[in-house]
Amino acid sequence: MQSRDTNTVLDREQLREVTMDDEALMREILSALIDDTSRQIQLLDQAIQEQNPQKCARLAHYSKGACANVGANRAAALLKQIELDAAASEFGECGASLGALTREVDLLRAEVVNEP
Repeated sequence: MQSRDTNTVLDREQLREVTMDDEALMREILSALIDDTSRQIQLLDQAIQEQNPQKCARLAHYSKGACANVGANRAAALLKQIELDAAASEFGECGASLGALTREVDLLRAEVVNEP
C-alpha cells in the first residue's frame, strides 16, 4: 500500500488516480466529500457533547474512510484521532480534533474553488 501524504490538504495525485484524471469528477467528488463531512462534523459534535464513545467512534470511522479514499489525508488523520480518543472516552481531545477538522474542511473547500 502506498504511503499517504499527510502534509498537504489534498493529495491531488491520489485524487487523480481515483477519478482517472477527470477534472469534473474530481470537483464533484470533493464537493460531495465536503458536504458529507460537514454533516458528519455536526453529528460528531453531538456525540461528543453526549459523551457517547460508540457513536463518536462510528461516525469518525465512516468519515475517515471517505476522506482517505480521495486524498484528504490530513482530515482522515484527524478523524482517526477522534476515533481513537472516543474509544478511550477522551472527549476533550475529541473536541479539539473536531475543531481542527472543521478548519481542515474549510481548507478543502478552498481547494475546490482553486481547482483549475
